[in-house]
Amino acid sequence: MIQENTDNPILVVTGLKTYFPAGGGLLGGKRVVKAVDGVDLTLHRGRTLGLVGESGSGKTTVGRTILRLIPAEAGEVIFDGHDVFAASRRDLRALRRRMQIIFQDPAGSLNPRMTVNNIVGEPLKVHADLTRRQRRQRVGDLLERVGLSADYARRYPHEFSGGQRQRIGIARALASEPDFIVCDEPVSALDVSIQAQILNLLSDLQADLGLSYLFIAHNLAVVEHFADEVAVMYLGRIVEIASKQMLLGQTGRLRHPYTQSLLSAVPQIDPEARKEHVKLPGEMPSPMNPPTGCAFHPRCPLTRAEALQMPPGDVRMISSEGEPVRVVRRCVEECPELRPTEEDPTHCHACLLRQ
Repeated sequence: MIQENTDNPILVVTGLKTYFPAGGGLLGGKRVVKAVDGVDLTLHRGRTLGLVGESGSGKTTVGRTILRLIPAEAGEVIFDGHDVFAASRRDLRALRRRMQIIFQDPAGSLNPRMTVNNIVGEPLKVHADLTRRQRRQRVGDLLERVGLSADYARRYPHEFSGGQRQRIGIARALASEPDFIVCDEPVSALDVSIQAQILNLLSDLQADLGLSYLFIAHNLAVVEHFADEVAVMYLGRIVEIASKQMLLGQTGRLRHPYTQSLLSAVPQIDPEARKEHVKLPGEMPSPMNPPTGCAFHPRCPLTRAEALQMPPGDVRMISSEGEPVRVVRRCVEECPELRPTEEDPTHCHACLLRQ
C-alpha cells in the first residue's frame, strides 16, 4: 500500500475496480472488460496527481468512476471524509458541487444548442440560489477569470476556437466552486502553443483557489511540468507511483520497465541529446482477456533478459508476435502488488524482478 503524507488527503481511492459487460462467450458464459482492476490512489489538498499510460490503460475510466459517472464493480472512494459510493442521492448532489471534471474534447463536451451563458450557468442553477441577473453576472466573472470576455456569454460554442472552448469548459467546472477537479486530458486536442496557455491557466487557478487536480494524460512531457506526483497505469492497474522529481527528474530512479519505456518515448528538445529508446514488442493485451500474473510480462524486456540467466525450471515459454519467447516463470504466475521501495516509502512499484 502507498504510504500517505502527514497532511489529511482530500481523496483516497482503495481497490477500485470497474468492469463492463461484453456479451456472452462461445459457451454462453458472461464476459467482462476489466477496464480498472484494483487501483489505489491518494491525492493531497492543493496538489496535482498525474495519471499516465497508453490509450486503453483505463485512465479516463478511473476519473469517471471516482466521480460516480460510471458505476464501480468494487472498491472505495473517500472524498474529504465522505464515502462517495455509499452517498445517497441527496448527499451525492452536495458532493458533486465540490467534484468537477474538465473533458478531453472541448467541442463535444459543450451543447451546441446552448449559449455560453446557459452552459456555464447551468451548474449555478443546480448548486446556487441566485437570480437570473446574478447568474449572468457570475457567468461574466467566470469567463473573465479564464481569460475570455464577458460579452462572449451570448455566443454559441461553434463561434469559438478549440482553446476558447476549453476555457469555457474550465469556467463551467469552476462555476460550482469545487475543491477537486478531474482533468481528463484537457490539452491533448489543442495546439502546442494553446496547451501551454491552458496549463498555465490551470496552474494559476490552483494557486489562487487551492484546487486539487487528478490530471489524466498520455504525454509525460506535459505531466512533468504540471504534476506533483505521477502514477503510471497499465492495463487497469497502477504499476509505479512516486513524486515527479523521483520519477521524471534527472536523478530519478525508475523501477518498472513500463515506466522506462514511456519515458524513453518522450521527444527531446536538444538535438544533441542521446538516449536509448526502449521498444516494446506487440500491443497492449485486451482487458477482456488479460494475461495471467504480471499483465506486462508478454511485452516486458526485463523478464526476457532475466530468463536467459535462469535454469529451465524457473522459465516459461510464451508466444509473442507468433514467436516463442523465454520469460521468468514467476512473472507469468504471480500478480505483483504495489510495494514501496527501501530508499523512499512514497515511491511504489509493482515489479517482481525489482523488489
